[in-house]
Amino acid sequence: MKVVEIKENEFKDKIKGKKVVVDCYATWCGPCRMLSPIIDEVASSLEDVEFYKLDVDDAEEVSREYGIMSIPTILVFEDGKLLKKQVGFIQKEELEEFIK
Repeated sequence: MKVVEIKENEFKDKIKGKKVVVDCYATWCGPCRMLSPIIDEVASSLEDVEFYKLDVDDAEEVSREYGIMSIPTILVFEDGKLLKKQVGFIQKEELEEFIK
């Protein structure tokens, strides 16, 4: 799977259905830039999970609703419900385990 950039107005539709991972980031965030290739790599190995990126600078409502105070923040949803939330940079193995 490929990581797809989404906008705030698409967010609610994208998290419905199967398992979804949302990488909440900002373009100016160093740890976010470090995490991005790791997320790309994990996304390419997990075909049953959808991956999205959401720029929190353009997503104030989502940030408020899910309490995103620090970035990167990774949100895992299933059927539109938040299952897990990870704040901060993590290694590939940790990310794979977190998503399971």
